[in-house]
Amino acid sequence: MTRTHTGRSARSLPADPGLTARIGLTVLLLAAVYAAFVAVLWSAGGSVVLIAIVIAGLAIAQYFYSDRLVLAAMGARQVTRAEAPELVDRVERLAAQFDLPMPRVALIDSDVPNAMATGRDPSHSVVAVTTGILHRLDGEELDAVLAHELSHVRHRDAAVLTMAAVFATVASFIVQMGFWLGLGGGERDRDGRSSIVFVYLASLVVWLVSFLLIRALSRYRELAADRGSAIMTGAPSQLASALVKISGAMERIPDADLRTVEPASALMLVPAFSRQSLIGILSTHPSLDARLAQLRRLEAEGLAR
Repeated sequence: MTRTHTGRSARSLPADPGLTARIGLTVLLLAAVYAAFVAVLWSAGGSVVLIAIVIAGLAIAQYFYSDRLVLAAMGARQVTRAEAPELVDRVERLAAQFDLPMPRVALIDSDVPNAMATGRDPSHSVVAVTTGILHRLDGEELDAVLAHELSHVRHRDAAVLTMAAVFATVASFIVQMGFWLGLGGGERDRDGRSSIVFVYLASLVVWLVSFLLIRALSRYRELAADRGSAIMTGAPSQLASALVKISGAMERIPDADLRTVEPASALMLVPAFSRQSLIGILSTHPSLDARLAQLRRLEAEGLAR
């Protein structure tokens, strides 16, 4: 137990070697893939490298402005204590437990029950909840959800995933612009055309592999945030209850409402897709069963007490 910058007691998060190892291995694999991709781009010459620099610049800009972009896309509105006293008080209390600066708090006017956190670091973070989740959860369940989001903030997950996708974005752009790069024909010497084809194929492989690895990284970080919430609140059963309620409610939400929050689905507590079931290696989130199993295990081990 440590003292926070506010003078309150903060609980430490004991390590989970298995989960940490899976996250570390995924990051190392991504680094290896991207290092090989950089070598390919460098060998291809100036035009492709210039494209990479431009796209990387856009990705870095997203890193610095991701919170504003996401809030704007979701139609989220920042609220003050005067406008939402109970919600702001809950976030402030839990932020103190995590030894975090007070994040901004925002409301999303949507019946879709969900919550999210974004921002490049704890000092530039925002926690947003929908009006739908406020109507469906009790106080302890809401605390568990907010603690999950603050665990993301503490571990800078939004920034990690944004930066992990930089070269995947470059690869995706090159794949989509393959014909513009000369893959479709035109007057090129054999060596020049071979180079373009090689870059295109390398970009396709990098995009596919990095897509799967980033999805895996996202799933692991969701499990880590669930774990952080359970340990910080001392009540894994409350997060489990919230997840069950939210997942059940999502099945009854109209497609039109789900589509309004899909742009930020990867950042949300529960993925929001209009009747699309992305499972396994294609999903940004672990299955509900996997999340509940981890929470039951934490309850049994007494780590959350």
